[in-house]
Amino acid sequence: MAAPAAPAGPDAAPAPRRPRRRPARADVLAIGAYVLLGVLVCLNYWGDVQHRVSSHLPTDHSWFEWLFSHGAYSLLHLENPLFTTRQNAPDGVNMMANTSMLGATIPLAPVTLLFGPQVTYALYLGGALAATAATSYWMLSRHLVRSPAAAFLGGAFLGFAPGIVHHANGQPNFVSNYLLPVIVARVLALGAPGRSWRRDGVVLGLLVAYQVFINEEMLLLTALACLVVVLAYAAQRPRAAWARARGFLAALGLGGGLTLLLTAYPIWFQFNGPQSYRGLQGGVFHSWGEDLVAFVTFPRDTIAGDEAVEKTIGLTEQNTWFGWPLVLVALVALVLLVRRSLAARIVAVLVAVFTVAAIGPVVRFDGVETDVDGLWSYIPDDLPLVEMMMPTRLALVTAAAVGVLLALAWDALARSGRPAAPRVPAPRAAADSASATSAAPAASAGAAWSGRRWLRPVGYAALALAVLPLVPRPLPAQQIDPPPRFITSGGWRPYVPEGRTLVPVPIPSNVHGLPTLRWSALTGHEFPIPGGYFIGPNELGEGTFGAPNRPTSTLIYATMDSGTLPVVTEENRRQAVADLRYWRASVVVLGAHPREAVLRELMTALLGPAQRVDDVWLWDVRPLVD
Repeated sequence: MAAPAAPAGPDAAPAPRRPRRRPARADVLAIGAYVLLGVLVCLNYWGDVQHRVSSHLPTDHSWFEWLFSHGAYSLLHLENPLFTTRQNAPDGVNMMANTSMLGATIPLAPVTLLFGPQVTYALYLGGALAATAATSYWMLSRHLVRSPAAAFLGGAFLGFAPGIVHHANGQPNFVSNYLLPVIVARVLALGAPGRSWRRDGVVLGLLVAYQVFINEEMLLLTALACLVVVLAYAAQRPRAAWARARGFLAALGLGGGLTLLLTAYPIWFQFNGPQSYRGLQGGVFHSWGEDLVAFVTFPRDTIAGDEAVEKTIGLTEQNTWFGWPLVLVALVALVLLVRRSLAARIVAVLVAVFTVAAIGPVVRFDGVETDVDGLWSYIPDDLPLVEMMMPTRLALVTAAAVGVLLALAWDALARSGRPAAPRVPAPRAAADSASATSAAPAASAGAAWSGRRWLRPVGYAALALAVLPLVPRPLPAQQIDPPPRFITSGGWRPYVPEGRTLVPVPIPSNVHGLPTLRWSALTGHEFPIPGGYFIGPNELGEGTFGAPNRPTSTLIYATMDSGTLPVVTEENRRQAVADLRYWRASVVVLGAHPREAVLRELMTALLGPAQRVDDVWLWDVRPLVD
């Protein structure tokens, strides 16, 4: 491993740039292990990649398959990827106002066009997990610790933490964090002696701009974490911070300006383009805080958790769920490291700030709300940027801080068996200018433990026993019916001319119609459909899940839920024709599965007798709506 750069005073000559070094064998082994772990997590999908989706979030899984198809369709047809009418026709969907992941779906368009969105989804999910662990390993090994094993442990936790694996169940946008460690490293290097503020600003601006098109929410969390880190560093090293302030602010300003230049139109489109919205109806996300018991509970998708674990404290996102051994070991490590390690003190600040913030508006304990107000009870629901955040997701920063702490602790143990180096007094200015990302803090902690040979095996065992229960298992997957041959073979083409829609039954929504949404995804968006799975505006301009229900879609959903045919009136038939005209419908299509018999009876009562074409029931409604 490369030695850390020596501290330099503010008046020192610029330090020579370290030469690029080739990846060591430890680097290759670490990345290989992360790839294998990514394959393991997605193993159940690969058993039948064409017909399996997440058991926990099948709708989200299908939405992201649809997104990969959207990226391919936009590139193939050279259409604006920020908006689409292939879903929620004729109104469309503002893709910037949804988790569109354009930074991944468009570059992967060739894979999607060749192998289909199911393969792209599974490949990307495992690859994003492994890539996040790899860039975290790079950041730790190059900037914070010397021990390859320490960097490997920290990288593995940052890439496969319980909260990240939890979101891997259908939400690949929250595992796509591979740029974030690089962004953090760049931010903490701004203004350092010998660095070009112009180059650092440009690189940071490009990285942040690209992250906007992957996951804005995780970018916001990272920005908040960097702010806390910088403030904590400045409070503990004020002279060093002041010496770096000019270069730091210059690079940060340049990077921010470049980011705005590159993302100004997409961000404007997100908040002002067609189908944009302001906040979510009812501010539903703000009540999602982290339960205190969740911190010491083993998560569901690990070797120590099980399916019943959610019932212990209620259904929630498992963004912490560290298990009690890791919480205990982390607290002990902080106590032992915080006195001598600047990095550990900054980690302690991160853990404290974001743990408190993640609790939400009310403190909950074991699923029960207490009378104690949380931090979010004092934050307005309509505060810009914050209005869409879930408090519990702030705990993902806590998880990242724990990953860094694990690396620091292992690195300190690795040094504890070595003889302590003689302490050479250094000028005050030189000591103050040590970077928060330098490996020196961990070295001093290791030196403090030198001579205590018993500490290494005990410490290694404690860290291993704390993280082993959190090793992820393959994500659970469920079988899903393939689309009808009528859809996949193109049998629909004679019935759907340009400018008209194919109306699948049930109409896709955030609750119903998962299979029919996949019809669009798996055919490359060749026909537009009404409804869908997205967030769009209601009549007040607030964000709501899915398209506003029309009378016919409401009747379809009610029939599905009851399983019985309702009394169909002339008013129902009139509304059905009006809805079909609004959707610009050409044909209504229903699968021929026996469980859909009640829907066939309903649509027959509304539209008249159906045709059996291949393996679907079909109503050609052009005579009704033209």
